[in-house]
Amino acid sequence: MNTLPKILLDACAAAPDKLILVLQSPRQEDKWLTNQDLLNGASIYANFLSINGIQPDDVVIIVLQHGVDLIYAFWGCILHGAIPSIMPFLTEKLSPEHYRQSLRSLIEVIQPTAVITYANFEAEIRKATQNTSVRAVLIRENIQSASAIPNHAYQGLEREENAIALLQHSSGTTGLQKGVALSHRAIMNQIQAYRNAIHLTAQDVIISWLPLYHDMGLIAGFLMPNLTQNLLVMMSPFDWVKSPVRLFQAVHRYRGTLTWLPNFAYNFCASKIRDREMEGIDLSTLRAVINCSEPMKFESHKIFLTRFQPYGLDPSALATCYAMAENVFAVSQGGIENPVTLDWINRMDLIYHHKANPAIPNGEAVCMLSAGKPISNTKVKIVGKFGRELGERNIGEIAIYSDCMLTEYYQRPDLTASAFQDGWYLTGDLGYIANGEIYITGRKKDLIIVGGKNIYPQDIENIANSVAGVYPGRVVAFGVFNDELGTEDVIVIAESEETNPIKRREIAEKVRLAINQSSDISVRQVLIVERGWLIKTSSGKIARLANREKYLKQLLNGSA
Repeated sequence: MNTLPKILLDACAAAPDKLILVLQSPRQEDKWLTNQDLLNGASIYANFLSINGIQPDDVVIIVLQHGVDLIYAFWGCILHGAIPSIMPFLTEKLSPEHYRQSLRSLIEVIQPTAVITYANFEAEIRKATQNTSVRAVLIRENIQSASAIPNHAYQGLEREENAIALLQHSSGTTGLQKGVALSHRAIMNQIQAYRNAIHLTAQDVIISWLPLYHDMGLIAGFLMPNLTQNLLVMMSPFDWVKSPVRLFQAVHRYRGTLTWLPNFAYNFCASKIRDREMEGIDLSTLRAVINCSEPMKFESHKIFLTRFQPYGLDPSALATCYAMAENVFAVSQGGIENPVTLDWINRMDLIYHHKANPAIPNGEAVCMLSAGKPISNTKVKIVGKFGRELGERNIGEIAIYSDCMLTEYYQRPDLTASAFQDGWYLTGDLGYIANGEIYITGRKKDLIIVGGKNIYPQDIENIANSVAGVYPGRVVAFGVFNDELGTEDVIVIAESEETNPIKRREIAEKVRLAINQSSDISVRQVLIVERGWLIKTSSGKIARLANREKYLKQLLNGSA
């Protein structure tokens, strides 16, 4: 029987002194952990849970900053048989009001038994957990009162393969209310299929800065290397944002071969890292830099390759992946055996006919980046209205079927039932299939429909992002229904460091003009706002629905 605690214990028994984890922090020596170190630290947390009356199957929310205690607390829950759920820590990047509201909503839905956090965050947690199911707020500073326990005493060893191992949380406006419950079996099935898809070997070294409350960081950048016994080098996402060259310094020092990046990180690294920071850095060991977790752009790959190829980056290392928490992680993988496929499609057919027809010579074209073929244990199809399967190059909702699917949305039978159709999970993503490969065009709920024409907000956002004065990556586009016209108006909100009202209006006009010249989209309003106005999800994406609601609230109050 393969369960997470059993695999961890078996690995430690087989090679207790094997180095499996390196934790990096600014101005500190790298912290090296062996299998035995990991087990010892996790064991103390398992005992701490036991001392405080936490039972197997109890949900434990972990609110700790990225670091060794977060790792020990997670594995401590696993060893004890409790169900860990890692939550983002409140930082300056998150709206405090939105964070508290999301945390409270989450607690009310999944009804956890305990929360692990710091002493200086206890008051915040107790405020959010008042009159809820939470019986214990466990303080990290009190962990020293516990000691390790014998291996045979771990209650997690009694867990069955189909038991829930952990909860992930889909990012988004209301995503924190949707705890994705994953079984031990689903996690192991995913890891086995995905390690085959990326041709993972014992020699691979994984470098990650990704947060552990997001599926890409939790699975690809943490659980998989721990369970496959690959060396993992981790750094805090906040440290990486402040100095993105840290990722490449780690690749150089530890001969890294694999790393995962959301699309924005390709542009971010290319624009923020200076030549002098890259002196002496060798990226030739990287065999896969995998684009995942948000819409993937060909231009981002080009910018990244142009910037870092002089430092040894192999063009064949650029890869893609389509993933989601509901499938544990990967649905498809591209760019490992062959270069990522580019598909040039007719833009007008995309907008008006919901088809991805190949572009005609001298016609308006859009370059789509393939997300690759489904991994071995996952099937994919495209469905239209009423769940009818669509043919190749027809755009519709992506549906998946696999043996690593979520058990349920925890404590939400209504959402679980509505998410499936005849055993197939309806992802809410729009896309098409061509020659067996998957292409993602957008989110169903984000689609703006104006006069029967489908408008993908990310297309508008990309245009607005190129306008001088707009802060890169801080743009949102959404639709607001116009009762008088009987269709949706397109609204664009962009952040800027410009504070002069006249110059802001000039930037807004430039955005409007750029969108009009680059498309046939008519924008109702362009609003230029101060830095920090836009709401982001816990995974760093712009939350379209939350920003739409904020805009409408301000419009109602006469301030938009």
